[in-house]
Amino acid sequence: MTSDVDVIVVGAGVAGLSAAAELRARGKSCVVLEATGRIGGRALTTHPAALGHAPFDEGASWLHAAGRNPLVPIARAHGDALLDSDGVRTRRIVVGDHPATAAELADYDDAWGRFEAHARARALQAQDIGFSAALEGLRANPWTATIEMWEGTLIAAADPHDFSLHDWRVNELDGANLVVDGGIGAFVERRLGPRAGPVLLNRPVTRIAWGDKMAAETPRGAVTARACIVTVSTGVLAAGGIAFDPPLPARTQAAIAALPMGLLTKVALRATGADRLGLPDSVSLHRQVGRDEPAMFFLAWPFGRDHVVGFVGGPAAWALARAGDAATEAFARAQLRLILGSRADRTLGPAVVTRWGTDPAHRGAYAYARIGHAAARAILATPLAGGRLIFAGEAVCTDGLAGTVGGAYLSGQQAALRIVESPD
Repeated sequence: MTSDVDVIVVGAGVAGLSAAAELRARGKSCVVLEATGRIGGRALTTHPAALGHAPFDEGASWLHAAGRNPLVPIARAHGDALLDSDGVRTRRIVVGDHPATAAELADYDDAWGRFEAHARARALQAQDIGFSAALEGLRANPWTATIEMWEGTLIAAADPHDFSLHDWRVNELDGANLVVDGGIGAFVERRLGPRAGPVLLNRPVTRIAWGDKMAAETPRGAVTARACIVTVSTGVLAAGGIAFDPPLPARTQAAIAALPMGLLTKVALRATGADRLGLPDSVSLHRQVGRDEPAMFFLAWPFGRDHVVGFVGGPAAWALARAGDAATEAFARAQLRLILGSRADRTLGPAVVTRWGTDPAHRGAYAYARIGHAAARAILATPLAGGRLIFAGEAVCTDGLAGTVGGAYLSGQQAALRIVESPD
């Protein structure tokens, strides 16, 4: 495989597809090299038999911050149904051995307000601290650990003790969270795939030489070009999945190390019969937790489907990924038992467990910035080789959508525009 084009795009996730679409729309030739046998990256919709072949988003699930998410206008222009998950969701929260009372729920909501005011004020200070450290003044509140679990380990998929408060504030998501009917992964394949054009699948890039010309080597040959956009995850980069010749500058390597991959694992379980556990559709299930206590959040019967999806993130997710699918499923069932009792065991059948933590093509869910390194996203996005080598993806999004498919799309588009606008 030998080809000489304007731009090599490494990776056919959302960032790579976005970059390729922008390049081709502006008259640039490009080759997209994808390591796996499909496009979409961490936007993946499957139809598992264990869920009755219902669409299941194993990775990205929501179009966050819908008012500023660039994928929302694309979906609407094509008439794709967008479901408002926030608008239909109700909640069921357990405190100890009982459902939360009205007074306890009021305390919980008040705790959220206090947390947001306290954390945002602290994030304005020049010295960065860890997300967990920012909550020290709120530890007397029994809901603080639950909020820490929600914002740190679930939303950011991070270790809250290692996660930059400055980065949290910049990427705090606001507005509606929309679900694409039929799955975000299917949407990406259906709408972004054709815009991006041809993709060479099963072409893992093992080495990039970035001298006067760019050369991307794969087991099936090399491609040369004037410029290169690299969209693989920071997990792949940190693991040395691609060798760079010459080695990347120390500043770039430090930025990669400062943006480790977080992990969010899902466990989906389908009802074996008509029992819906006395719960309405689209109800969130969680419980008050202690500090650093591993826990799971659940969404039951989303939009009337007959399954429950559990989410576990951060250190607990990594530990479960190492322990394997059976241990992860057992953890999910134990967590459900704490919320719903043994009836859940009798109601729910086999599980589907996602495996982003052990997937060598991604090595995690999405990146977070370590304490003191909120600027790492912008550093990694800084073009090299006179603007001809650029990193893109959710990890390098600097528009407040890091860690999301919308952020990945923007990053890929911006990388392409930088190359188009750079002098030849």
